[in-house]
Amino acid sequence: MNRRVITIPWLLIIFILIIYGAAVYSMRGYSESVSARELDTMLENSQNIDSVVISTSSKNNTGTVTIMNKSGDRYQSSLTDTSRLAARLDESGIDYTVQAEPAFDLSIGTLLPYAVMLALFVILMRLFLGGGMGGGQNSRMMNFGKSRARLNTETDLTMDNVAGMVEEKNELQEVVEFLKSPQRFREMGARIPKGIILVGAPGTGKTLLAKAVAGEAKVPFYSISGSDFVEMYVGVGAARVRDMFEEAKKNSPCIIFIDEIDAVARRRGTGLGGSHDEREQTLNQMLVEMDGFAQNQGIIVMAATNRVDILDPAIMRPGRFDRKIVVSKPDVAAREAILKLHAENKRLGPDVNLGRVAQTTAGYTGADLENLLNEAAIEATMDDRPYISQKDIDDAFIKTGIGKEKRSKVISERDKKITAYHETGHAILFHLLEDVGPVHIISIIPTGEGAAGYTMPLPDKDDSFITRGQLKHMMMAAMGGRIAEELVCDDITTGASQDIKQVTKIARAMVMQYGMSDRIGMINYDDNGDDVFLGYDIAHSKTYSNEMLSLIDKEVQKLVDDCYAAAKELIMEHRDVLEKSCTLLMEKEKLTGEEFAALF
Repeated sequence: MNRRVITIPWLLIIFILIIYGAAVYSMRGYSESVSARELDTMLENSQNIDSVVISTSSKNNTGTVTIMNKSGDRYQSSLTDTSRLAARLDESGIDYTVQAEPAFDLSIGTLLPYAVMLALFVILMRLFLGGGMGGGQNSRMMNFGKSRARLNTETDLTMDNVAGMVEEKNELQEVVEFLKSPQRFREMGARIPKGIILVGAPGTGKTLLAKAVAGEAKVPFYSISGSDFVEMYVGVGAARVRDMFEEAKKNSPCIIFIDEIDAVARRRGTGLGGSHDEREQTLNQMLVEMDGFAQNQGIIVMAATNRVDILDPAIMRPGRFDRKIVVSKPDVAAREAILKLHAENKRLGPDVNLGRVAQTTAGYTGADLENLLNEAAIEATMDDRPYISQKDIDDAFIKTGIGKEKRSKVISERDKKITAYHETGHAILFHLLEDVGPVHIISIIPTGEGAAGYTMPLPDKDDSFITRGQLKHMMMAAMGGRIAEELVCDDITTGASQDIKQVTKIARAMVMQYGMSDRIGMINYDDNGDDVFLGYDIAHSKTYSNEMLSLIDKEVQKLVDDCYAAAKELIMEHRDVLEKSCTLLMEKEKLTGEEFAALF
């Protein structure tokens, strides 16, 4: 597909048609000029005359006469004395009309249609060939095939602006060195990776790393989203890929960064409907550009995705995306470094301990940590304080993790008491079970997530692997709320629905995925992980019998019952803590981990 939608021959045809239309328009009502002798002959044959119009000048008696006969023909003649013609028509009994001549020249009326058509032609050419009516690249109406990649020739972002991710930065340093001095690698016979794909959860800093590489190497940086390639017209995406690489060749060495590449590079020939012509043509063109007959020396393609499992195998092979860099969630040391980086432009109070914040934010990504400090800064600004306190960070932690507390919501004493027992049941198990605690905050204040209260634990370490004992403790802690309700109240409530859902999910995963059941063994029976809409088969065939399905259900039920019995025994042993904590919560609405630990 050419960048110019309309070629030169077509432009000539359009121009001729416009001129022809203008000519036809100007010929409407055309009058044939006749001499004075021919005019006399027409007036003698008055029976053929249908109408006569005399146009006279306001300055003198000159003018023109227009005669239309009964067959529809029009004739026009110039007059040196319109009054003489009027007298003759009166004598002959011919009806006529006298009107003043227009003030403007007739040539203007003749040229005006051509001028309008020419202006329309110029406007159409600007729209079709680019430039638009409002200027700018994105206003080009028909320029579908042009790349939408944005070129950033200057960026102040470097590796020093990326905290944590030490190993990831070391891997990308090779790319930086190649872009700075490619001749060193060529002399050694080394081939730098043509493509690097960054894989990780949302918010881990994949885009930030790509920008830092471009800034460190001081090379042009093209950025585009995977969805920018796909349009409703088949072939547009492939044209944009070609145009993008053509532009990149002019500025090589350079980096092309494709964010969310899974939007265009999903596995081909699968999913609901079997295929998607436009997306597959775009992917095919990208495969050819990255490693085909075309030579793209000095162009490094970087991409980011959090769904590498659905990408087409052809694009993941060596020669296209040679290197896969996993950008994982930061550990406690990396979280502290990220917090310090984001705190450089913020005023922190003397009581702020970023090391403690890093410890309490296990599982947070870099984007989460930036958002945490931003929310804390907003809290301090709203309270008219000149600095951020530790309380602001704690409040922001609750706001971002659980939801904003709704202190103004009216709650009955009965519901508050049930919530106090429920949250205390969780807290007792968090305190007693070493794999899930200790307790950080207990609250019976409703939150924005619809919860009547919350119990927040304080993880003291980052675990790469979760043991069977830890999973059981997680199930027991989740059951604490329902157990406390059963021991104290006459009836049970719907408040534990999410806890039951969490317990069931963990138990099924232990039996069907992790091989943690002695009777089932180390066989994976989970066949529901592949979504048909994400590029896999439409139908899933069962790999186990109905008898095995029944055994799985029994093992899940047994696992849940065992954890329930163990959790209930622990809470009954500390029934006095349950009562004291409930009384204190009804009074204060919120307890810290230290206050709760003192009850034991």
